[in-house]
Amino acid sequence: MPSTELKHSFEIAAPPEEVFAHLAEPSHYVGLSPLVVAVRDVRRDGGTVTYTAVERFRLLGVLRHDNLIDATLVAVPDGLPDSAEVFGEVRSPARVRMRYRFVIDRHGTGSAVTDTLRLRTPLGLLRFAASQARAVQQARARVLTDRLTRPA
Repeated sequence: MPSTELKHSFEIAAPPEEVFAHLAEPSHYVGLSPLVVAVRDVRRDGGTVTYTAVERFRLLGVLRHDNLIDATLVAVPDGLPDSAEVFGEVRSPARVRMRYRFVIDRHGTGSAVTDTLRLRTPLGLLRFAASQARAVQQARARVLTDRLTRPA
């Protein structure tokens, strides 16, 4: 299967503990990824969380398609308060597979976040899937920054 890796780093004026807590909770991915409109069937087993995410696509601007994807999330707080990781895998019915990893490091009073996606797709889907994943990755940085740095 064709594959690619996408990496995006950004800084956020929130400490690693807050960024980690936000990324470790599946319900926070609603809106964090602009395509994810719901999270359901959350199951916890030790440090691993599995759930179903509902991605909503608009086809031709009008037709709505809800894509149910299986997701796994593992949150590793071992280095807190200075660093932590959240990683996992997403599997869609179209056989698109994505492994993701957020590395969160203390940077001054805030955090530096590196968001890495490893994408594998069936032949012919890589360019489309990578463009969607890149757009989500860029938006995720903006949304996360807005959520965690807005005034209380």
